[in-house]
Amino acid sequence: MPEDLVQAALRASLARGVPVADVPVIAIAGEAGISRSTLMRRLGGTRHALDEAVRETGVDPGGKKPVRERAMEAAGALISKHGLAAVTLERVADSAQCSVHSLYAAFGGRDELLHAVYERYSPVLDVEAVLADPHQDLSHTVRQIYRLMTSALTREPRILPAMLADALSRPHDPAARSIYQHALPRMLNGVEQWLSDEATAGRIRKLPPLLLLQQMTGPLITHFLMRPAAHLTGTYLPTTEEAVEFFTQTFLRAVAHTPPPHQT
Repeated sequence: MPEDLVQAALRASLARGVPVADVPVIAIAGEAGISRSTLMRRLGGTRHALDEAVRETGVDPGGKKPVRERAMEAAGALISKHGLAAVTLERVADSAQCSVHSLYAAFGGRDELLHAVYERYSPVLDVEAVLADPHQDLSHTVRQIYRLMTSALTREPRILPAMLADALSRPHDPAARSIYQHALPRMLNGVEQWLSDEATAGRIRKLPPLLLLQQMTGPLITHFLMRPAAHLTGTYLPTTEEAVEFFTQTFLRAVAHTPPPHQT
């Protein structure tokens, strides 16, 4: 694609204050100093190549979601169906209908893309918000964290289960190790610190922080990771809210100094 046409499209977009895809062809032609017919001839009869050339510069031409958004959705679908090993920049670019160069411009590399996908689909930001609120009581906080974890473990695409499976089954794989070392600790360390603070305040038993963390998260994660398989056996399954309440009460009765009464 001739550079002069790309720059003409960008100037016309800037002048009109709209995405390149919304700029009329006649306006781009005028900015390039040529006729509309000449422009279309140089474009091969379609403006698709021009939009792609604009995208190559790191500018989203419009008409589609931004490259970053499309790439995270594409990577998420690949992880959910095939695991972390399936996520190559080439496959993501093909699915997201962009170039590998655009992915580097948007993320910097594969690890950064995976970190962005994890942050988008994991409950990390919501859990941090819950833990930042100092006014909630212990049972309410536990219940809220469980609900957020349940949502992340059960919704489509199933990113968190796939990432956990890769981290556990292939801990030495570079992609799994990157997620495990960079992303998972962000949430788990926050919960671990909160549990330590609750123990220091005398609201729960003083146990090693890691054991408290495992006591809190292990049963719920195990249940929801195995839940899809349990469906196949015809085993009775409680509703997700019933499961959340059960695990909340079980955890509090195990570690809280004054367990709250059962809530219905």
